[in-house]
Amino acid sequence: MVVALSGWVDAGMAGSGAVAVLHEQLADADQFTTIDLTDHMDLQQTRPNAHWADDGLRVITWPEVSFTAGRLGRDMVVVSGPEPSLRWPTVTAAIVEVARTLHVRDAFTLAGMPSLVSHRRPVPVLATATHHSLAQEVAPLRLAYGGPTGLQTIVQRALGDADIRSAGLWAQVPQYVSGSPSPPAVRALLRRLAEVGRLELDLRPLDARCDAYSARVDAGLASRPEVQQVVDRIDREQGASTDDLVSEIELFLRQQPGD
Repeated sequence: MVVALSGWVDAGMAGSGAVAVLHEQLADADQFTTIDLTDHMDLQQTRPNAHWADDGLRVITWPEVSFTAGRLGRDMVVVSGPEPSLRWPTVTAAIVEVARTLHVRDAFTLAGMPSLVSHRRPVPVLATATHHSLAQEVAPLRLAYGGPTGLQTIVQRALGDADIRSAGLWAQVPQYVSGSPSPPAVRALLRRLAEVGRLELDLRPLDARCDAYSARVDAGLASRPEVQQVVDRIDREQGASTDDLVSEIELFLRQQPGD
């Protein structure tokens, strides 16, 4: 199961962009159920969409979380939609119930977070995990965090409590461009998901979009030398050593109970 709920937080639209690619490439895709969020949303913040159908009628699409089954080298379910404003326990329980009914073994949540990294370097993807063994597979790990959180973290924890191995993959998006769609962040998330989730994904269609994105960012920085100086410094200082990453993993593993 792959879960991406757009809202707080999805820098660079990394999670929502990644599930859009998954939907495009799913073989035998079947949207088999949804969670109606009409009574779970502040509809002044997340508004319904209106569009014209082929028969000329105007159609209103209400916010929902969709569940789409298909294959990408293995059977999978993609769960996507907006993060609801209300009734998180109810929505979380519904997602976990679907996972249990379908005997899901592994689950991944996808998102992006703003970070002090450079757009000139490969996008780092850090992880969180609910199980000791999975933490070793998905490393490097995010540093321990305490504070406000999003529904994806709640869902990840609930899936783990249901004995479904669950990991969160977080693309580290340059903070200075985190508010716009980032094809490199989408590509990095999907590449990592394919590795740890053993999925068959074709990332080549994203290559040209990544090149165009980098060129646009460079062009924008060229017209703002004061910002470019800051980015140059971030670029020079970016990158933790292998020893730092190993220390983070060891610290996490020491804090976890056995599977």
